Amino acid sequence: MPKTTKNPVVVHTKESVRPEAMVDVQASRDQRNVAIDRVGVKDVVYPIRLREPEGGEQTTVATINMYVSLPHYKKGTHMSRFLEVLNDHTSEPLTPDRIPKLTRAICERLGAEDAHFEARFTYFIKKTAPVTGQPGLMNYKVTFECNANHVEDFIIGVAAPATSLCPCSKEISEYGAHNQRCEIEAKVRFKGNLWIEEVVKHLEAAASSPVYAVLKRPDEKYVTEKAFENPKFVEDIVRDLAVGLNKDDRITWYQINSENFESIHSHNAYAQITRDRRTS
Repeated sequence: MPKTTKNPVVVHTKESVRPEAMVDVQASRDQRNVAIDRVGVKDVVYPIRLREPEGGEQTTVATINMYVSLPHYKKGTHMSRFLEVLNDHTSEPLTPDRIPKLTRAICERLGAEDAHFEARFTYFIKKTAPVTGQPGLMNYKVTFECNANHVEDFIIGVAAPATSLCPCSKEISEYGAHNQRCEIEAKVRFKGNLWIEEVVKHLEAAASSPVYAVLKRPDEKYVTEKAFENPKFVEDIVRDLAVGLNKDDRITWYQINSENFESIHSHNAYAQITRDRRTS
């Protein structure tokens, strides 16, 4: 019987698999002549550290999206490079002034004309009950959003839960008025420095009453009566919020809304205002 020869075992050495020797398919030319507005990585779960007004830091978990534009002649982008940039820029607390630098770095690292960065996370603020002073942690939804090309455009968004009480119900009812939880949100462009806590104060000031994490009976009495004395339609909430933001010279643009989760209807009430103070 003739001897059979076994297939030789191929051993890849470091020299034989050098990255520069590999074909870069993403960088090859595409023939379809179609540019892509945004391509990148989405829903990256990542820990971040944030500075607080008192000088401390808060650690939370963000869901991050990062995109770049892709020219018509390029086949693909390099997805791993987004994470490389993120890793390079999170050794220090992630503050609003550092987000444009990170977004610019995405442009440079991927050789793109423009880039988009978005982080969504929960931010906690210590809040004491209005009468007893009982401490509790309130959670707020926050977004950092930045576009970078030749100029950086940064937007901070904050959503806060609150209470709204219906003026019409109070007017026509003999025994009180219906009230409900609402969510008030503001997205703002600004100059200088603006803390998340300051945006929260604007949001809660526009409601019938703020909500709290911990309330004892004296606190419950206080917030119930405060809301009853301060009834607001959803329209009132966004108008009062606009008035408050207009008084803050740092804020140059805003998009605000309130959604009232109605307690006696099967639908919600909603109102929105967008204003560019740079052109007014």
